[in-house]
Amino acid sequence: MSRVLLREGVRSIMVRPPALPPEEKVRIVLSILAGETTVAEAARRAKVSEQSIGTRKRQFLESGRAGLAGKSGPSTREQQLEAQVADLTQAPGEAPVEPRVWKKSAEGRLGPSRTSRRPAPRRACRPRGSAG
Repeated sequence: MSRVLLREGVRSIMVRPPALPPEEKVRIVLSILAGETTVAEAARRAKVSEQSIGTRKRQFLESGRAGLAGKSGPSTREQQLEAQVADLTQAPGEAPVEPRVWKKSAEGRLGPSRTSRRPAPRRACRPRGSAG
C-alpha cells in the first residue's frame, strides 16, 4: 500500500493499489508455476504483497483440483438452497390447513368429538335418607 499525504492538516491515508484483472492474476500464477519468476519478483512487479500472490496461487491450485476431480456432489451453497426450497414448498402446503380448521371450529362446524357426544351412562342411585 502506498501513502498519500493530504495538505489539509497532517493526515495520511493508506491507498490500496488498483485491483488486478483476473487475466493478469492468472498470468502471474502461471508464470510462477512454470518457474519463469518467483513469488517475490511477481509481487514486486504487480505492486502487491507476497502473501496475496501466495493466496492467489493456492486458490488457483485448489480450483484446478476441484475442476479436475469432476463434480463430486452439490456444493455447500447448493445444499443450502435445496434445503430452503424444501422448507418453502412444505410451508405453503401446511399453512392453509391450520387456518381452515380454526375457521370451521369458530363457525361451529366442528363440534365436540364423538366420544364426548355420547350421553353419560345412568347410574342407579339411592334416594337420600334411605339406608340400604
